[in-house]
Amino acid sequence: MVQDAPIRFPLTRRSLAKQQTRRRLIAAAKALVAERGYEAATLRDVAAMAQVSTGAVFANFADKADLFNQVIIEDHADLLMQMRRIEAAQAPTHEALLEMFAAGYALHSGQMSFVQAQMGFSWSNSGAMEQHSRAGVRMIVSFLVEVLRKGVQAGELAASIDAVLIAEMAWDCYVANYRRAVFDGWALDTLRALMSNQIDILLDGYRTCDLRARQLNWPTSARGAETPPRARPAWMAAGQ
Repeated sequence: MVQDAPIRFPLTRRSLAKQQTRRRLIAAAKALVAERGYEAATLRDVAAMAQVSTGAVFANFADKADLFNQVIIEDHADLLMQMRRIEAAQAPTHEALLEMFAAGYALHSGQMSFVQAQMGFSWSNSGAMEQHSRAGVRMIVSFLVEVLRKGVQAGELAASIDAVLIAEMAWDCYVANYRRAVFDGWALDTLRALMSNQIDILLDGYRTCDLRARQLNWPTSARGAETPPRARPAWMAAGQ
């Protein structure tokens, strides 16, 4: 028996207003944390920037931690959306992964206080709330697994690759590299070079022998700029 599709009613004016208020509060919280850091971004200031009352904050979120947790979830959703756009270009696996992670670094350029707040928040977060926020990470890792498996289907990567493990390790590298930007002042190009090397190392044991020939057949727009193999970041070349 074929079931009828569920009937969807348009949002009421009140529901739409509440949805818009949540979006404004999330955007304001992200902007203030990026500017001042988590501790200095008060709920009163968030409400003022969003042009709502402090009561409206508590009508939508349990507390400051709940609000910032939602900010992180939205941030992951934004990154995933950018990754999907890049994957649509159908570049070879290494180039696709590199451009996806580079897009993340570019997304947070000039917002290192926000990134640092995420780092600290994940350690101080409650277990239940952390599991909720990590749902976005799981979606990103699942998408990276898809990209790797498409690389297998295209003949670039060996079928023996553990796509889940490599995707998780690539994400861990991406996140860990932010410490270089936060504490060492690394620029985007340096982060990109390091991420390129890390992806190379993760994929090296699974590349097929005809990968180079396949890459040369890709349109220039899909291949992007050539990445020098094992390009050493400036700090490493200087022996620091």
